[in-house]
Amino acid sequence: MKTFKIVPQITEYSTTAEFCSDFELGTKDLVFLSKSTEKYFEKKLNGAHVIYRGDYGKGEPTDLMVEAIYKDIKDLDYDRVIAVGGGTIIDVAKLLALKTFSPVVDLFDKSIPAEKTKQLVIVPTTCGTGSEVTNISILELTQRSTKMGLACDALYADYAVLIPELLNDLPYQFFATSSLDALIHAMESYLSPKATTFSEEFSFKAIDKILSGYMKMVIYGKDVRFDLLNDFLVASTYAGVAFGNAGCGYVHAMSYSFGATYHVPHGEANYTLFMAIFKKYQKMNPAGKITKLNKLLSSILGCQETEVYDRMDKVLNEILPLKKMSDYGATEKDVAVFTQNTVEKQTRLTANGYLPFDAETVSEIYSLCL
Repeated sequence: MKTFKIVPQITEYSTTAEFCSDFELGTKDLVFLSKSTEKYFEKKLNGAHVIYRGDYGKGEPTDLMVEAIYKDIKDLDYDRVIAVGGGTIIDVAKLLALKTFSPVVDLFDKSIPAEKTKQLVIVPTTCGTGSEVTNISILELTQRSTKMGLACDALYADYAVLIPELLNDLPYQFFATSSLDALIHAMESYLSPKATTFSEEFSFKAIDKILSGYMKMVIYGKDVRFDLLNDFLVASTYAGVAFGNAGCGYVHAMSYSFGATYHVPHGEANYTLFMAIFKKYQKMNPAGKITKLNKLLSSILGCQETEVYDRMDKVLNEILPLKKMSDYGATEKDVAVFTQNTVEKQTRLTANGYLPFDAETVSEIYSLCL
């Protein structure tokens, strides 16, 4: 049996002002955002408790970040968490809505029950995480030198709020890496053995919107993205619905150790391994479900189905030049460690792969991307 569900109520606004008016922010709210986003909420917070992303370090979300936030908010009185940001803010905010989330390692080890006691409202400011509609939180557990995911229904938001205005100031690098992450979410979830008829439709729609947008950028220039921000934002949410039901596979599983070790942003780490993994899928089983995916890709990219991954390589390099793992500091010595971590610690994700990879195949892909 396969199931499909969308839990958060999804609402769309043209402006942040409309959102703030409808949601009546006030003293019982804990607002988690970045200082660069604060200008959109000027004089609209009405005494809400505010914590800033930048006060707790840079980079991906970590156990250390969560523990520092816990110390600052444990005595605050709030009934609702308003998360305004990208993947780091969203992944952490999901935990802030729980009754108990410290020690956070115990929560991820499931020795602390995940019990939601606060309402959670998520407002994404990138076009990639999709996490506003999933029940997953990803943290780097620094004491274990890897990323881990916690997936349970207590992590679902009550509301996912889409406001394309908040993407206007998104630097190009973050636009590129976040939208690439959304594309990977959509393609991995489509090939997942857990995919359903419904999740496949969300995957396909996300792929179409993102790749069609990229093709316009290749033809007309990168600034055309500003006319497409709502499309990219909606596509990210479509992809979130898809992978929230069907899961992500080897791209995410293999990126976690690499990204955590060298502090590579999530979308960028995924991109480093993306094409190598899909080319391996194509080589190992070209006649399987991937044929339907290739047909869609060929129609968007304007090439033969046998050429889609080479063509996509070229298009994606126009959007963001691909780097090797070694460009971030990885060495041949890392391959064995990354392989072991993937095979032993990321089974939640590897179970969703189009094909099962043995350790030798995982190692081969890492070496290829090095």
